[in-house]
Amino acid sequence: MKMLLAGLVAVLALLQYRLWVSDEGMREVWHLAGAVESQRADNAVLAERNTQLKAEVADLKHGLTALEERARHDLGMIAVTETFYQVVDTPERAPDDRQDESISIQAAATP
Repeated sequence: MKMLLAGLVAVLALLQYRLWVSDEGMREVWHLAGAVESQRADNAVLAERNTQLKAEVADLKHGLTALEERARHDLGMIAVTETFYQVVDTPERAPDDRQDESISIQAAATP
């Protein structure tokens, strides 16, 4: 009877080891559950992106406003009734550079 009880306890211990510690046990289940949650979060982000892209495609197919905005931004186009102004930023010079330039212009003008 003691041998049978010892054998059952040994089998129970081996099964518990396989369940909790081995690579096919609960550790793998927890790892896979984490991977599934991570994939669901990625899928939610991609589904939101798909919704935005579908709305943009529908707007481009049916509305002229989005098409004009795209042409202005991507292609630099302007409407016939508009005037294009280009503003160019110039680098600022130090005050002593301006004085040197005016002296060189005066020297070149007095030959």
